Amino acid sequence: MFSSLAAGLDLGLSLIVAIGAQNLFVLRQGIRREHVLAVALVCAASDAALIAVGVSGLGLVVDAVPWAIGVARWAGAAFLLGYALLAAHRAWRPATAPSVGATPSPPVTRTSLTAALLTCLALTWLNPHVYLDTLFLLGSVASTHGDTRWWFAAGAMAASLTWFFSLAYGARFLGRLFGSPAAWRILDAIIAVVMALIAISLILGG
Repeated sequence: MFSSLAAGLDLGLSLIVAIGAQNLFVLRQGIRREHVLAVALVCAASDAALIAVGVSGLGLVVDAVPWAIGVARWAGAAFLLGYALLAAHRAWRPATAPSVGATPSPPVTRTSLTAALLTCLALTWLNPHVYLDTLFLLGSVASTHGDTRWWFAAGAMAASLTWFFSLAYGARFLGRLFGSPAAWRILDAIIAVVMALIAISLILGG
Protein backbone atom coordinates (compact mmCIF):
# COMPACT_ATOMS: atom_id res chain seq x y z
CA MET A 1 0.00 0.00 0.00
CA PHE A 2 2.60 2.53 1.11
CA SER A 3 4.99 1.55 -1.68
CA SER A 4 2.22 2.16 -4.25
CA LEU A 5 1.38 5.49 -2.62
CA ALA A 6 5.03 6.55 -2.73
CA ALA A 7 5.42 5.37 -6.32
CA GLY A 8 2.40 7.41 -7.40
CA LEU A 9 3.70 10.48 -5.56
CA ASP A 10 7.13 10.13 -7.13
CA LEU A 11 5.90 9.62 -10.70
CA GLY A 12 3.27 12.33 -10.32
CA LEU A 13 5.86 14.90 -9.26
CA SER A 14 8.28 13.87 -11.99
CA LEU A 15 5.58 14.49 -14.61
CA ILE A 16 4.16 17.73 -13.27
CA VAL A 17 7.24 19.64 -12.08
CA ALA A 18 8.28 21.20 -15.37
CA ILE A 19 8.10 24.55 -17.12
CA GLY A 20 4.85 24.54 -19.05
CA ALA A 21 1.87 26.68 -19.96
CA GLN A 22 -0.23 25.61 -16.97
CA ASN A 23 2.56 26.05 -14.44
CA LEU A 24 3.50 29.47 -15.78
CA PHE A 25 -0.12 30.59 -15.53
CA VAL A 26 -0.36 29.36 -11.93
CA LEU A 27 2.94 31.08 -11.13
CA ARG A 28 1.73 34.38 -12.60
CA GLN A 29 -1.54 34.23 -10.68
CA GLY A 30 0.38 33.46 -7.51
CA ILE A 31 2.67 36.45 -7.96
CA ARG A 32 -0.37 38.63 -8.63
CA ARG A 33 -2.07 37.10 -5.54
CA GLU A 34 -5.17 36.86 -7.67
CA HIS A 35 -7.72 34.00 -7.37
CA VAL A 36 -4.89 31.82 -6.07
CA LEU A 37 -7.01 29.29 -4.19
CA ALA A 38 -9.50 28.85 -7.04
CA VAL A 39 -6.79 28.39 -9.68
CA ALA A 40 -4.84 25.87 -7.58
CA LEU A 41 -8.02 23.92 -6.82
CA VAL A 42 -9.08 23.78 -10.48
CA CYS A 43 -5.66 22.50 -11.55
CA ALA A 44 -5.47 19.88 -8.80
CA ALA A 45 -9.09 18.77 -9.31
CA SER A 46 -8.59 18.47 -13.07
CA ASP A 47 -5.52 16.32 -12.57
CA ALA A 48 -7.33 14.18 -10.00
CA ALA A 49 -10.22 13.59 -12.41
CA LEU A 50 -7.90 12.63 -15.27
CA ILE A 51 -5.83 10.34 -13.04
CA ALA A 52 -8.99 8.62 -11.80
CA VAL A 53 -10.14 8.06 -15.38
CA GLY A 54 -6.76 6.65 -16.35
CA VAL A 55 -6.49 4.32 -13.36
CA SER A 56 -10.06 3.08 -13.85
CA GLY A 57 -9.09 1.88 -17.32
CA LEU A 58 -11.27 4.34 -19.21
CA GLY A 59 -8.14 5.71 -20.83
CA LEU A 60 -8.38 2.74 -23.21
CA VAL A 61 -11.68 4.15 -24.45
CA VAL A 62 -10.00 7.46 -25.27
CA ASP A 63 -7.22 5.54 -26.97
CA ALA A 64 -9.84 4.04 -29.29
CA VAL A 65 -10.77 7.52 -30.60
CA PRO A 66 -7.40 9.11 -31.47
CA TRP A 67 -9.14 11.96 -33.28
CA ALA A 68 -10.14 13.36 -29.87
CA ILE A 69 -6.49 13.93 -29.00
CA GLY A 70 -6.03 15.56 -32.40
CA VAL A 71 -8.85 17.98 -31.71
CA ALA A 72 -7.34 18.87 -28.35
CA ARG A 73 -3.95 19.35 -30.00
CA TRP A 74 -5.17 21.89 -32.56
CA ALA A 75 -7.51 23.67 -30.17
CA GLY A 76 -4.74 23.85 -27.59
CA ALA A 77 -2.26 25.20 -30.13
CA ALA A 78 -4.70 27.93 -31.19
CA PHE A 79 -5.41 28.90 -27.59
CA LEU A 80 -1.73 28.96 -26.65
CA LEU A 81 -0.86 31.13 -29.64
CA GLY A 82 -3.60 33.55 -28.66
CA TYR A 83 -2.40 33.63 -25.06
CA ALA A 84 1.19 34.11 -26.25
CA LEU A 85 0.11 37.15 -28.28
CA LEU A 86 -1.65 38.63 -25.25
CA ALA A 87 1.43 38.07 -23.08
CA ALA A 88 3.65 39.60 -25.76
CA HIS A 89 1.36 42.63 -25.92
CA ARG A 90 1.57 43.02 -22.13
CA ALA A 91 5.35 42.80 -22.32
CA TRP A 92 5.57 45.31 -25.16
CA ARG A 93 2.98 47.78 -23.91
CA PRO A 94 2.12 47.40 -20.21
CA ALA A 95 -1.10 49.14 -19.23
CA THR A 96 -0.04 50.83 -16.02
CA ALA A 97 2.92 50.91 -13.69
CA PRO A 98 2.75 48.56 -10.69
CA SER A 99 2.48 49.96 -7.20
CA VAL A 100 5.37 49.18 -4.89
CA GLY A 101 4.25 47.82 -1.56
CA ALA A 102 3.47 44.72 0.44
CA THR A 103 1.26 43.34 -2.31
CA PRO A 104 2.80 43.78 -5.76
CA SER A 105 0.51 44.83 -8.58
CA PRO A 106 1.25 43.75 -12.14
CA PRO A 107 1.23 46.29 -14.96
CA VAL A 108 -2.23 45.20 -16.08
CA THR A 109 -5.79 45.37 -14.82
CA ARG A 110 -7.09 42.62 -12.56
CA THR A 111 -8.36 39.43 -14.16
CA SER A 112 -11.90 38.39 -13.27
CA LEU A 113 -12.42 35.08 -11.50
CA THR A 114 -14.36 33.72 -14.49
CA ALA A 115 -11.61 34.66 -16.94
CA ALA A 116 -8.91 33.18 -14.72
CA LEU A 117 -10.76 29.89 -14.28
CA LEU A 118 -11.62 29.58 -17.97
CA THR A 119 -7.99 30.20 -18.89
CA CYS A 120 -6.87 27.65 -16.32
CA LEU A 121 -9.33 25.05 -17.64
CA ALA A 122 -8.28 25.69 -21.24
CA LEU A 123 -4.58 25.38 -20.42
CA THR A 124 -5.33 22.07 -18.69
CA TRP A 125 -7.94 20.35 -20.84
CA LEU A 126 -6.74 21.57 -24.25
CA ASN A 127 -3.26 20.19 -23.63
CA PRO A 128 -2.95 16.76 -25.27
CA HIS A 129 0.16 16.02 -23.21
CA VAL A 130 -1.92 15.97 -20.04
CA TYR A 131 -3.93 13.06 -21.46
CA LEU A 132 -0.79 11.16 -22.37
CA ASP A 133 0.64 11.70 -18.88
CA THR A 134 -2.45 11.02 -16.80
CA LEU A 135 -4.76 8.74 -18.78
CA PHE A 136 -2.16 6.60 -20.48
CA LEU A 137 1.17 6.74 -18.65
CA LEU A 138 -0.11 6.96 -15.08
CA GLY A 139 -2.97 4.61 -15.93
CA SER A 140 -0.59 2.04 -17.39
CA VAL A 141 1.83 2.19 -14.46
CA ALA A 142 -1.05 2.02 -11.98
CA SER A 143 -2.25 -1.22 -13.56
CA THR A 144 1.03 -2.86 -12.54
CA HIS A 145 0.17 -2.26 -8.88
CA GLY A 146 -2.84 -4.56 -8.98
CA ASP A 147 -5.14 -4.19 -5.99
CA THR A 148 -3.20 -1.19 -4.67
CA ARG A 149 -3.51 0.80 -7.91
CA TRP A 150 -5.84 3.28 -6.24
CA TRP A 151 -3.19 3.95 -3.61
CA PHE A 152 -0.87 4.69 -6.52
CA ALA A 153 -3.54 7.05 -7.88
CA ALA A 154 -3.86 8.71 -4.47
CA GLY A 155 -0.12 9.33 -4.46
CA ALA A 156 -0.23 10.89 -7.92
CA MET A 157 -3.19 13.07 -6.90
CA ALA A 158 -1.35 14.14 -3.75
CA ALA A 159 1.65 15.10 -5.88
CA SER A 160 -0.54 17.30 -8.07
CA LEU A 161 -2.27 18.92 -5.08
CA THR A 162 1.04 19.58 -3.32
CA TRP A 163 2.71 21.01 -6.40
CA PHE A 164 -0.04 23.39 -7.48
CA PHE A 165 -0.62 24.79 -3.99
CA SER A 166 3.12 25.12 -3.37
CA LEU A 167 3.59 26.89 -6.70
CA ALA A 168 0.56 29.15 -6.33
CA TYR A 169 1.19 30.24 -2.75
CA GLY A 170 4.98 30.07 -2.90
CA ALA A 171 4.98 32.49 -5.83
CA ARG A 172 4.09 35.36 -3.49
CA PHE A 173 7.62 35.23 -2.09
CA LEU A 174 8.79 36.43 -5.49
CA GLY A 175 6.74 39.59 -4.97
CA ARG A 176 9.76 41.76 -4.19
CA LEU A 177 11.22 40.92 -7.58
CA PHE A 178 8.09 42.21 -9.29
CA GLY A 179 7.94 45.71 -7.85
CA SER A 180 8.87 47.31 -11.16
CA PRO A 181 7.28 47.36 -14.62
CA ALA A 182 10.48 45.92 -16.12
CA ALA A 183 10.20 42.73 -14.06
CA TRP A 184 6.61 42.14 -15.17
CA ARG A 185 7.54 42.80 -18.79
CA ILE A 186 10.32 40.21 -18.58
CA LEU A 187 7.95 37.64 -17.03
CA ASP A 188 5.32 38.26 -19.70
CA ALA A 189 7.97 38.00 -22.41
CA ILE A 190 9.08 34.63 -21.03
CA ILE A 191 5.45 33.47 -20.86
CA ALA A 192 4.88 34.57 -24.47
CA VAL A 193 7.93 32.69 -25.72
CA VAL A 194 7.14 29.49 -23.79
CA MET A 195 3.48 29.50 -24.82
CA ALA A 196 4.41 30.06 -28.47
CA LEU A 197 7.01 27.28 -28.40
CA ILE A 198 4.54 24.82 -26.87
CA ALA A 199 1.94 25.80 -29.48
CA ILE A 200 4.45 25.22 -32.27
CA SER A 201 5.37 21.82 -30.83
CA LEU A 202 1.69 20.89 -30.82
CA ILE A 203 1.24 22.03 -34.41
CA LEU A 204 4.25 19.99 -35.46
CA GLY A 205 2.84 17.00 -33.64
CA GLY A 206 5.48 16.97 -30.87
